[in-house]
Amino acid sequence: MGKVRLSDIAGVVGVSTVTVHNALTGQKGVGSETREKILKAAKDLGYEKSPEPAKTAKKRNLRHVGVLISERYLAEYTTFYWKMYQEVTLEAAERHCLVTVEILRRTAEKELILPGIIEEQKLEGLMIMGEISRDYIRLLREKTGIPIVCLDFYDSELERDAVISDNFHGMYLLTEYLFARGYQKMAYLGSIHYTSSIMDRYLGFHKSMLEHGICLPGEWLIGDRDEEGHIEFELPEDLPEAFVCNCDLTAGMLIQKLEERGLRVPEDIAVVGFDNYLHPGFPDQKITTYEVNRKDLAKAAMEKLMKQIQKVPSGYGLEIIAGHIVEKESVGCKKD
Repeated sequence: MGKVRLSDIAGVVGVSTVTVHNALTGQKGVGSETREKILKAAKDLGYEKSPEPAKTAKKRNLRHVGVLISERYLAEYTTFYWKMYQEVTLEAAERHCLVTVEILRRTAEKELILPGIIEEQKLEGLMIMGEISRDYIRLLREKTGIPIVCLDFYDSELERDAVISDNFHGMYLLTEYLFARGYQKMAYLGSIHYTSSIMDRYLGFHKSMLEHGICLPGEWLIGDRDEEGHIEFELPEDLPEAFVCNCDLTAGMLIQKLEERGLRVPEDIAVVGFDNYLHPGFPDQKITTYEVNRKDLAKAAMEKLMKQIQKVPSGYGLEIIAGHIVEKESVGCKKD
């Protein structure tokens, strides 16, 4: 048998790789019974823990960088960032970098507690994956002094290097795609103040609506999640011809709600999503979507971080990575 991976242990125990990682690294948030099962499975499979990162990096002359992911992005179904992290580690290996990840707990973010990887490891750079509070980013900048790159969000006030997907233009293109197929009455499903990505996607949708001279009714701008990031929403009484959803997970849950009402997609109503990412355990509903290029996002973010570490005089800035529409089966055609 080859080297035992976290996914091997996760498969035996029946949990996510994130849970396995947290249990093996002694992090909180894993129940004692689950932790014991994971530790036993790791032992039975012959899992060998990697050497302490700083010593390994020093021995092999590797650069050591950290990745910080907010806990709220790793909730049930929300594994998109875990996949992004895997792309980052592959890019890091190409550049002879060792990567250590830490999950930023909600309490630590709120109470402005520095990550353990900052205090315990000698990091040369840090990548923040997914939007976190301005106060916490200020804390990192003021207390660490190390290069920082933001991945999948950008805050102009902080003037940091950042890499994002083309949220605005991507959603604009999706909305235009619906107009081209004869749809006029559309609703936007997404909590626009939750992240800058959701807001940018809404603005791309709104631009297309304005260009077609259509005003969005208030009841058709629908929030899809609570403050903790759990997706919860209700359908409006008056349904549109098409729903434009801020992500594929929301689109998938919407389709289930529509089917419960006896409506068919796309025969009765069209649905589009964003990301082109099928969440584990969720049925593939063939959602027409805009694919986010995770590989190029990770590559660009690593390039920016390495330039900062190597003090390459390139200046800070935002880089936008384009994706493309992926046509599937959730949109019909209303044209005669």
